[in-house]
Parts: sequence; C-alpha cells; structure tokens
Amino acid sequence: MKFKPFKIIYNILFACLVIIALLLIISVLPITGNFKILTVLSGSMEPAIHTGSIVAVKPAANYKIGDVITFGKISKTDIPTTHRIFDIKLQEGKPIYITKGDANNAPDTKEVLGSEVVGKVLFSVPYVGYAVDFAKKPFGFMLIIVIPAVIIIYDEIRKIWSEIRKMKKKKDETDKKQDEEIKELKEEIKEVEELKK
Repeated sequence: MKFKPFKIIYNILFACLVIIALLLIISVLPITGNFKILTVLSGSMEPAIHTGSIVAVKPAANYKIGDVITFGKISKTDIPTTHRIFDIKLQEGKPIYITKGDANNAPDTKEVLGSEVVGKVLFSVPYVGYAVDFAKKPFGFMLIIVIPAVIIIYDEIRKIWSEIRKMKKKKDETDKKQDEEIKELKEEIKEVEELKK
C-alpha cells in the first residue's frame, strides 16, 4: 500500500473544516432543546476549561454546588460568563447562586439569579473556540470556510472530470476494439465467400 501524506493531510483538514463549519452553524442558529455552543474567552476557569474552548450548555431542572454553569445575556455585545457554583442561598424560596472561577481567588461579587442561568456545561473542547470565533468574522469566514470549500469543490470537480475522461477513453478503446473485430469478421466472411466460389 502506497503512503500518501498529502491525502491524509487533506482528509484531516477537510474533517476539521466540516467540524468548524458545524460548530459555527450550531453557535449562531437557535437549536431545539435550548442546547447552546458558546466560546469561553477568559482564563477564569483554567485548568478545567481553557481560554478559547467551546462549551456545550443545556438548561437543567436544578443546579448544585460544584456544577459549572453559564449565566448572563447572550448577544453581539453581551458575553455570558461560565463559572462554577460555589454556594447557593435561598431568597423567597428561589435559589441564588454564588459563583467562582476556578482560577480566581475569591467568589464573584455579583450573585446570579436562576433566571440568569443559561444552563449547565455538559462538556468543553479546548481551543476550538478560537477557530469558531474567528470564523464568525467576515475575513475569518472567508479564510476558514469559503476558500477551503472552493478548493474542495474544485478538487471534487477535477476528480469527476478525470473519471469522465477515463470512461470516455475506455469507451473509445472498446469501440475501436469492436470496430477492429467487426472488420476482421468481415474479412473472414469475405475469405469464406471467396473459397466457396
């Protein structure tokens, strides 16, 4: 078996682009079940969640001490925070969360109301958030999504065209072979007819 490093690199890059494109779509479009993909832009949760990680967040019925939650507004100007629940206190029967970043020395000064919680962090993927965040910008979108997509489409068209040419060549060779066989048969028939005379 022949080792093809460029083919392996191409396949890895293609898979990475597909994953980034899917994560970009998931992070931008609303998804059923309130499942969200968000990017962590600070190091306050190091080493559990690295700066530039993406986190998958889903609302839960209740939260307990030790859960990592995302809270705050999500918009183009407002960035939510992802911290661990440090303590919970009740006010008029409703929970109020005291949060703390794992890398921070003290709990957050602002208490978090239940209505502000976006959801519990299910898992995180380190550093992928940088690519997803970059892909959200026009230049990044062009560089990470559009240009590689054009290259992949061009490569696939080139492969299809190559296969069409191979099929046409094979057909031409088959037609030529059949023509030669027919010609030989005609000559044989002619020889047989001449022998009968």
